[in-house]
Amino acid sequence: MSEAKPQITFEDFARVDLRTARIVKAEHHPNADRLLKLQLDDGSGQPRQICAGIRGYYEPEDLVGKSIVIVANLAPRTIRGEESHGMLLAASNASNEQASEQGIDRQVVLLTPMGEIPPGATVS
Repeated sequence: MSEAKPQITFEDFARVDLRTARIVKAEHHPNADRLLKLQLDDGSGQPRQICAGIRGYYEPEDLVGKSIVIVANLAPRTIRGEESHGMLLAASNASNEQASEQGIDRQVVLLTPMGEIPPGATVS
């Protein structure tokens, strides 16, 4: 299990914009072995691209059409030559380092809504 992070205030948490999004396209990142490049419908009417370190846990074709939870207001950054505009949320039983050190199989599970809800719905 990973180490707990420092406590934050409610105001700190309230600054994070969590939203639902639907994956409309998924492909291997052209310059990274651990990344997938995802095109999302986030309800804004504009396409959104994110890069996620879930290659090896999910096949691109299995993700298309799935609803996920994203951090919508994360500042964009370039990851191995591709712009990433947000971050998906996933749970894991161990970090890559812990799994390697302890010889366990790492699990990565995407956070998804339990029911149908449109892209762009607020998560709170």
